[in-house]
Amino acid sequence: MERFFKLKENGTTVRTEIVAGLTTFFTMAYIIFVNPELLGFTGMDKGAVMIATCLAAALGTYLIGILSNYPFAQAPGMGLNAFFAFTICGSMGYSWQAALAAVFVSGILFIAITATGFRQMIVNAIPMSLKRAIGAGIGLFIALIGLTNAGIVVGGAGTVVELGDFGSPTVLLAVFGLFLALVLLVKKVKGSLFIAIVGTSAVGAILQFGLGVELGISASGINEAFGESFSAFGNTFGQAFSGFGELFSAGEGFGVMIASVLTVLIALTLTDMFDTIGTLIGTAEKGGFLDKEGNLPRAGGAMMADAIATTTGAVLGTSTVTTYVESAAGISEGGRTGLTSMVTGTLFLLSLIFAPMLGLIPSAATAPILIVVGVLMVASLKNIKWDDLTEAIPCFFTVVMMPFAYSISDGIGMGFIFYALVKLFTGKAKEIHPVLGIFALVFIARYVLMGVGLI
Repeated sequence: MERFFKLKENGTTVRTEIVAGLTTFFTMAYIIFVNPELLGFTGMDKGAVMIATCLAAALGTYLIGILSNYPFAQAPGMGLNAFFAFTICGSMGYSWQAALAAVFVSGILFIAITATGFRQMIVNAIPMSLKRAIGAGIGLFIALIGLTNAGIVVGGAGTVVELGDFGSPTVLLAVFGLFLALVLLVKKVKGSLFIAIVGTSAVGAILQFGLGVELGISASGINEAFGESFSAFGNTFGQAFSGFGELFSAGEGFGVMIASVLTVLIALTLTDMFDTIGTLIGTAEKGGFLDKEGNLPRAGGAMMADAIATTTGAVLGTSTVTTYVESAAGISEGGRTGLTSMVTGTLFLLSLIFAPMLGLIPSAATAPILIVVGVLMVASLKNIKWDDLTEAIPCFFTVVMMPFAYSISDGIGMGFIFYALVKLFTGKAKEIHPVLGIFALVFIARYVLMGVGLI
């Protein structure tokens, strides 16, 4: 492990990497249960999707550890699974088999543009100020997810958001978990975030099973679902190939078919590509992995892992696989190498066997960790030149649009657009990298097409 992962060179130990891998896993384990629920709306077998989710997450996370030696983790992406279920299969009317076929094709495209170095070129084209803004924006985005998962922030009746019900046992447990995590972190206790997850889960189990307080913890139901899923796995495995006929059918005219397929593929490709790039940059900034020029060495390996996992995940029977922002939780615990990823990937595999134990970890135990990670990630804002408005304006929109639009991709898109426009109209066009300028135009075109209802 020392020779392969270069632990000493990266200033870490096996113990630290294991704790980091555990922390990352427990902060993103919710996808094992959320993904089947979302894809289940399309008619897919939930048990089969659960198996596919675990396998795709394990594969992608193993690959990113092996190919890049970074402590990132992957799984079917939130937002991308909603797009799969409610846009491709919902409003566009495709079957889930055709949607899987679209994910498979987008994965092949990812492999091609990664192999040519195009994705790496995009990462290098993003100026350092925007990279820092992306990291901070992801921090706010993670914090918002944590606050809403905890019930501390909810949708308001007369406002967009408001404080939740602090009389709710779930909210109170989350507040306890947040306080515990912050105290341990401030005191610099090793493994503080993981200890907070375990400690909060233990308190939750005592409250529910000992005192009868309802906290949504259920081991038996999850165990039963996993038992059924093994026999149902064949219902989704390989079904992507049966969807090609429908996806590329010209029944309503060749032009309509091309427009429809391009809409699906462009949306999948852009969203996943920039979600992944944004997550890699943001978490890499947090871990100190960026070089002096602000570039991420070995980014090609990390992106190839994402591309292969997406393609394989479609065959297994799940939506697009992407790098998870929750990787920052493990990095905050000291994870510095691919060994962290190997631990997380192994836990995804073991979750197929030890599913009842996962049921004992409520969202109130993992949500506070996301909030704490948000606190840590916004620190990159201090390095942005706020006195230079040509830098401050695009950075501001990058940061705020991620949580407000609930999309990493849209935050990056707004940052690209404002960076290009501000630099262009202030006589600093030479500072715009050609690749960034091209994608600024692509994002503008995307929003125009969304405005006229074509996307």
